[in-house]
Amino acid sequence: MNKPLSLALLATGIVLVIFGVNASHAFNSEVSRAFTGAPTDKAIWLLIGGIVAVILGLFGLMRSAK
Repeated sequence: MNKPLSLALLATGIVLVIFGVNASHAFNSEVSRAFTGAPTDKAIWLLIGGIVAVILGLFGLMRSAK
């Protein structure tokens, strides 16, 4: 993976994690958490996607540094 793609993945991942955290604190997610004990699927998928993108971005940056 080249450096610009890794940086783009890292930045996208950070944005997705921020959106996921905001979605998990939204009213819909709080209602879902009250009944099911878990936030909405949207919040969970945003967090998972963001974490995966951050990991791939960091991995790509570490590999391109060698």
